[in-house]
Amino acid sequence: MPAKPTFRSDVTVELIKHTASDADVLFAARVSTAGQQSLDELNKDPERSKGLINYLMRERHGSPWEHTSMTFLISAPIFVFREFMRHRVGWSYNEESGRYRELQPVFYWPAEARKLVQQGKPGRYEFIDGPPGLLNHARTHMEIAYREAYAAYQAMLNAGIAREVARSVLPVGLYSSCYATCNARSLMHFLGLRTTHPAAAIKSSPQREIEMVGEKMEAEWAKLMPLTYAAFNANGRIAP
Repeated sequence: MPAKPTFRSDVTVELIKHTASDADVLFAARVSTAGQQSLDELNKDPERSKGLINYLMRERHGSPWEHTSMTFLISAPIFVFREFMRHRVGWSYNEESGRYRELQPVFYWPAEARKLVQQGKPGRYEFIDGPPGLLNHARTHMEIAYREAYAAYQAMLNAGIAREVARSVLPVGLYSSCYATCNARSLMHFLGLRTTHPAAAIKSSPQREIEMVGEKMEAEWAKLMPLTYAAFNANGRIAP
């Protein structure tokens, strides 16, 4: 018996593994002037280390941050991953495949706090709540479309049609999962574009759902590299 459709408004992000610390950045940066150093040597003068990281960030000497790695497991609607994968430099992805497994009926619908009405010109627009009842209107039509699409998918599978063909009827509101691996420099570029923040020197207007992913990734990264994170915010959240 096929699973019943379920509906979500959230995203999940889990840090699976990492080799990412401020010491990795210092280790890479100081080889240019001091040659090879031990990690113990790097930790002898915390204020000097803090100053160097801020200098590298301010002057946009970005390559030392490429000597780090973080792998995240992300669960989000497919439309989020279509935006996510516009980020190509310094990123690697592996997403679950509708060719090889039957996709489960887990679908996105907006949360109560999600602003649904767009107003203004392209590039200068904003989102507002809209009239009462609009959320229920959106959810009702989404649910109808999702249920019909998934029923068609199941009917084709039951008729023996290959998964890679049957999946074509499924909407981008379907949830998928993906491993995403990046270095700290590429993550900073991502956060500069896909999040809003009062410290940002260059304002961005990301879609809320990908911003939710960015916020969760940022929280994990901030714990791993506190000196880098502080310098990133102090310098306008502009990636080096």
